[in-house]
Amino acid sequence: MRILIVDDHALFRIGLSELLERRGIEVIAAAKGSEEGLKQAAETRPDVVLLDMRMPEMSGLDVLKRLRAEGQTMPVAMLTTSRDESDVIASLQNGAQGYLLKDMEPDDLIAALRRIVNGETVVAQELTGVLARAVQGVAEPEEPVKDLDELTPREREILCLLAEGQSNKVIARNLGISDGTVKLHVKAILRKLGVHSRVEAAVLAVERNLCRRN
Repeated sequence: MRILIVDDHALFRIGLSELLERRGIEVIAAAKGSEEGLKQAAETRPDVVLLDMRMPEMSGLDVLKRLRAEGQTMPVAMLTTSRDESDVIASLQNGAQGYLLKDMEPDDLIAALRRIVNGETVVAQELTGVLARAVQGVAEPEEPVKDLDELTPREREILCLLAEGQSNKVIARNLGISDGTVKLHVKAILRKLGVHSRVEAAVLAVERNLCRRN
């Protein structure tokens, strides 16, 4: 896996580069600013661009827009401290394949990068509920789709917990089942809904008003 880091903070940029390299991931460049990042992306064609949201000369969101406008199709993951709903939504709407937090555990970051390379859209676990609430605020009521009707009652229950941002471990504890059982249910949910990630499934559940509370 070949990674390009774009971040204006030297200590974070250097530290992240060393961490990834120790895990066997090639950091092909670590750009200190937006223009340098755009240049490196065009020249090196990385597997993933890790892009800071807040940079002085040009925001990460503007860099993302430039990349897409210039025809760059490589996966881009925002790596930021911002948990702002508008940042999450704007990033995904403008073509980001990931929205990750700088304080996430190294193992979680590596796993997220591998999923992004495999074509998934990944949002930090803590922000799944934020994303679902944001979608809920703008979603228009629609008739249930056939795929939702194929879910079992247990799968619907787990899907609604995903939409609240709960992890597999929390869902397992709340329902009194094993982590493995939750994983099997989640896999079945994704297959039946025709989506690639739990985030997409959670958003679909909110859009379709599947989890209305009385």
